Amino acid sequence: MTDWSTLHHAYGTAQDIPGLLADISPDPQDPGWEALWSRLCHQGTVYSASYAALPALADTARRWSAAERRSPLYLAGAIVASIDRPDGGDDPHLSHPAAIAELRELTEEALREPGLTEDALNYVQLLGTLLSLEGVQVWGEQIDGLNGEEYELPCPACETENFIVFGEHGYFSTTDSMYMRHTPARHLPLRPQDPSAMRGLAGSLHTRMAADGHPDLAQKLTYVFGSAQCADCELPFGVAEAVVARWGA
Repeated sequence: MTDWSTLHHAYGTAQDIPGLLADISPDPQDPGWEALWSRLCHQGTVYSASYAALPALADTARRWSAAERRSPLYLAGAIVASIDRPDGGDDPHLSHPAAIAELRELTEEALREPGLTEDALNYVQLLGTLLSLEGVQVWGEQIDGLNGEEYELPCPACETENFIVFGEHGYFSTTDSMYMRHTPARHLPLRPQDPSAMRGLAGSLHTRMAADGHPDLAQKLTYVFGSAQCADCELPFGVAEAVVARWGA
């Protein structure tokens, strides 16, 4: 039995967490979700109560259908992915392996929900959640760049911020944040990775996206794991390597 009075969240003692969890609904607009996020994963920071909530989030997700359980899975994934642990907490994969294993299984079930073939937004978010629960650093959170169709990354040489764009607006690097308005700023084309040459995480993600009915996402992934050119100094650099350099621990 968890003694919540001995645990803390962003605003102090965690005694209110059981009540919030008990009253929560599958509706992502339920204000209880905002309350839980602000307490347990406040701006990406986690607390002693955050890890203690993982079994309860797994219980909640288990009670709901695959299509309903996304909110508890997203919160659990963000908690596990956080590297900002002010309470000096242990790696949750070591302290809560059973809860995380169950959350992984529940996320896999949610990823097989038929409606996701027409819902790329939630598909990518669930896939990122799964990566976080599997202990994949950086990409659990940053794979969401596929939804935004861009990454903002510094050039490894001159440190100029580049927008790496892949999707509706084209496939290029630029230093112009207003590129969506078709300004005359310089655009340098991206070079995608050949899918047959994608190995490791890149290869497994590409294969899965294609098999799960998301060929458009699989195509975008080839640019994420391809190369760009700095739109200022023209240095070529790997997009994925720059993502890891910016957001890695």
